[in-house]
Amino acid sequence: MMKRMLLFLLISVSIPAFSQDVKSVDEITQTKLKPLVKQLYQSKTSEDQKKYNQELLKAFEEAIESDPKFTYAFDSLQKDIGILISPDKKFRIVHWNIPKSDGTHEYYGFIQSKFTTKKNKVESVQIFPLTDKSAEIKNPDNAITDNNKWFGALYNKIIVKKTKAKTYYTLLGWDGNDKFSQKKIIEVLTFDPNNGAPKFGADIFNYERKYPKRIIFEYSATCSMSLRFSSKKDSIVFGHLAPTSPQLEGQFQYYCSDMSFDGFGFKKGKWNYGTDINALNEKDENDKLYGDPKDKSEGHDQSNEYKDPNKKKKKKKKTE
Repeated sequence: MMKRMLLFLLISVSIPAFSQDVKSVDEITQTKLKPLVKQLYQSKTSEDQKKYNQELLKAFEEAIESDPKFTYAFDSLQKDIGILISPDKKFRIVHWNIPKSDGTHEYYGFIQSKFTTKKNKVESVQIFPLTDKSAEIKNPDNAITDNNKWFGALYNKIIVKKTKAKTYYTLLGWDGNDKFSQKKIIEVLTFDPNNGAPKFGADIFNYERKYPKRIIFEYSATCSMSLRFSSKKDSIVFGHLAPTSPQLEGQFQYYCSDMSFDGFGFKKGKWNYGTDINALNEKDENDKLYGDPKDKSEGHDQSNEYKDPNKKKKKKKKTE
């Protein structure tokens, strides 16, 4: 009888606490986050963008601090804010981009992660702000960075791969780059076992006899490129890029997908490169998630034919 009473007391105490947390996050979302997101993306000056973005950062940190179990989905913000939870529920990424007038993008956000100490196995939840330093990172293909020197991007997929020594989280993402080219990125995230700090980049790629810390594909701003994870093949599959003319090799603003597919398969602790992947019959119900974010805008041409971004469109003549 005593055990049953104790169990009832524990349940009656924990449920209101949980409900209160969710109510608190929902209140922050409705009264602060939603209005700030709207104000941010409707801003007409860089000063207003900066102001509302700083307020949004502060409000989001408050919101996720109130939700240490990652239970609140932020459904009403999903169109403008990227929110991903790792398949093993160990961390959550909350992030967004701000398009600039010169065609470049700035990225902001947080990683909220669970950290368990080795010695006494005490679990805590930590929050790490993400500071986009893409423009300052020299040789980004081979750089290992942290949350204070982040190669900013919008992620749409987290793939968990474990070895005996470490857990690797592979992130598939997109970067708007500038007016002439955009990028798809295969990033790797790990956490320091001593303090739980995030690290970006890892020596787990075997790519055409090169061993980069992350994979960056750059291609024309007027083309699209597929980058997705095939659960059927347990591989990362992506569209092969090629210059629109042999004379333009190395000028990535003129690269488009040639409709063939390459990929990476994970074996012996490495993502190993392979060519000519048969991905034509591998369509996934979530394939739309892997498109370029800018492709969702009305009127954006998603063909693989290169179009000069500087060339003005001809006005249609009015017919009487």
